[in-house]
Amino acid sequence: MSNRIYYTDPQCTEFDAVVSATTRLGERPAVALDTTAFYPTSGGQPFDTGTLGDARVVEVVESDLGEVWHLLDRELETGRRVHGIVDRERRFDHMQQHTGQHILSAAFDRLSRARTVGFHLGAVVSSLDLSIDLPAQAIAAAETEANRVVWEDRPVGIRFVGEAEAATLPLRKEPERGGTLRVIDVEGYDLSACGGTHVARTGAVGLVAALSAERLRGGTRLEFVCGGRALRSLRTFRDAVSACIRHVSVAPEELPAALERLQAESKDQRKAMRDLQEHLAGYEAAALAAAAEELDGVHEVIRAVDGRDQNGLKAMALAICGTSGFRAALFSTTAPYVAVLARSNDGRADCAAALKELMAAFGGRGGGRPELAQGGGLTGDLQQILAAARAALARH
Repeated sequence: MSNRIYYTDPQCTEFDAVVSATTRLGERPAVALDTTAFYPTSGGQPFDTGTLGDARVVEVVESDLGEVWHLLDRELETGRRVHGIVDRERRFDHMQQHTGQHILSAAFDRLSRARTVGFHLGAVVSSLDLSIDLPAQAIAAAETEANRVVWEDRPVGIRFVGEAEAATLPLRKEPERGGTLRVIDVEGYDLSACGGTHVARTGAVGLVAALSAERLRGGTRLEFVCGGRALRSLRTFRDAVSACIRHVSVAPEELPAALERLQAESKDQRKAMRDLQEHLAGYEAAALAAAAEELDGVHEVIRAVDGRDQNGLKAMALAICGTSGFRAALFSTTAPYVAVLARSNDGRADCAAALKELMAAFGGRGGGRPELAQGGGLTGDLQQILAAARAALARH
């Protein structure tokens, strides 16, 4: 069993060790060491990365038997002495997030009696699952409280206690296992059994920032960031807000109202545009109908129409076929082509069958009814598609 340096000295990121065993996990060679500072995925915290000699550590896992396996990019032989270097930046990031989680969870527990029932330390943001549904003001209060504890720069200690002593301690959460427990002690604020890596003082967490919250199974899922991640999030939000206010020329606090106003104006403009397009479609449809070719008593319009999407083509086709004795096949002018086939109520053509024939020849997807069918994704020569549509409507 490996001596786990991270249990007693999470700040340690360089060490010497001997390869005690080798194996393969999936496609990767893996080694166990007589001592290690590499943290394996556990308790919601991801693994460390780094190097062992000239080998790169790409993942660290713990077996069911409690052995720590280091997955490598190359083989290392049993008995070899190696110098291990843990990726310090990744380790410190995980320490900031995990310690920040302890403080934030304690703040929710103290202020709202909201218990933490789940924790995940993600690559970009972390999440807490809380036992009750919390309003925005309760989340803001816990965020403020957590940062107060961070800025007080309290010591964060590590203790190992037996079951008897653990039963006398005011642990925030009931331990999930018995035996000797490793306890993380945020001085005067939180006491929790935990095997993860943590900073030595709360000030190293830097900042705790709640990003979003949603209801989840009667509770609350909160996304948050700490330390360096909080700084990166601030920069992202700053740059996004700055770009927005340059476009709308308002102060940052006026941005939500300005965006709401722009959305309302855009909605009105889209409605006005649709109304105009419908009127224009009616005029264009009338012109196309007037120029329609007559074949066996049926007026036929087979055309590619520029500047129309599927809705526009549909409106035109329905307008053309609103009068008895018409059938129409309208297409967009750019590939992949959109198609709308329609006929008058007194017509006999099966538009759905004709479209199916077109798609068999030119690809695409779609469907419909005998009186109206529409699809998209047709490819090929447009003139050939128009000719095929004419023939298909005649056959069906």
